[in-house]
Amino acid sequence: MALLIMDNAMDGVRAFNRFFTRFVGALDTRFLGTELTLGEARLLYEIAQAEAPLAADLRAALGVNAGHVSRVLRRFEERGWITRSPAAGDARRRPIALTPAGRDVFADLDSRQRNAVATTLDGLAPAQQRDLVGALTLARILLGDPSTRRFALRPFRPGDMGQIAARQSLIYRETYGWGRQIEVIEGEVTSAFLRNFKPGREQCWIAEMEGVMAGSVFLTDEGDGLSRLRLLYVEPFARRLGIGNALVSACVGFARETGYRRMTLWTHTVLESARRIYAAHGFRIVDVHTHEEFDKPVQSETWELDLAAG
Repeated sequence: MALLIMDNAMDGVRAFNRFFTRFVGALDTRFLGTELTLGEARLLYEIAQAEAPLAADLRAALGVNAGHVSRVLRRFEERGWITRSPAAGDARRRPIALTPAGRDVFADLDSRQRNAVATTLDGLAPAQQRDLVGALTLARILLGDPSTRRFALRPFRPGDMGQIAARQSLIYRETYGWGRQIEVIEGEVTSAFLRNFKPGREQCWIAEMEGVMAGSVFLTDEGDGLSRLRLLYVEPFARRLGIGNALVSACVGFARETGYRRMTLWTHTVLESARRIYAAHGFRIVDVHTHEEFDKPVQSETWELDLAAG
């Protein structure tokens, strides 16, 4: 199967790998001035964080082979840093625990690491620190770190509108080839929302994964008991986590609590995932027509929900 790799993507990843290997001292024989290599320090960290882990647990957590883990554990045992005793009823399972000496070694290592990170961050302004953490978190998400697969919803805050408009415009351009008019619409909707925001009657929810924006949706007041769901989107890296459904649920719940009688939305037939969510919440199509606002013929749909019926 052919691989789709963007121009310079491979060079960029390899350049970062080389930089980060040097930056964290991955090749140093004495990590942060201790008698540990980086690999040994990582294993010691896992032992300290877990409760009586087994060698198999450590192998799974680090993704290394059994022989390597066994050799490092043997060295730790010889230095008096860990104990391993058979579990009751199963001599093959040997839970691992730090000794007092091992805890002292870990405490010193943890302090050195914290100081090293603090020194790095001290050279960055608060905004730069946020950018760095966001970029590193996004890298973990994109590279499949399972610990990042949780999300939470929050209300909008300063700076969100521009990011929402930019991300949706890029995604629709790359996925469907829609022209610049979609960016015009995104910018107009987000600007109007801020300019005319009605507290208690309108809201925008942001889905986040460890502080990284993963999607959003708006609810606006259209007058006469009618609300509108607008600009629902979920980042490609955050699909299949239930984020779209959670965002629509937030809209529908807010509309009912606020006393709206109906909700409407405008979408497009190609947005199949969003349409399935709307249908599951009871929305029904009331109009279909084709337009060329996005520089190509696109079939659009208007959906409505009777909130009183729920």
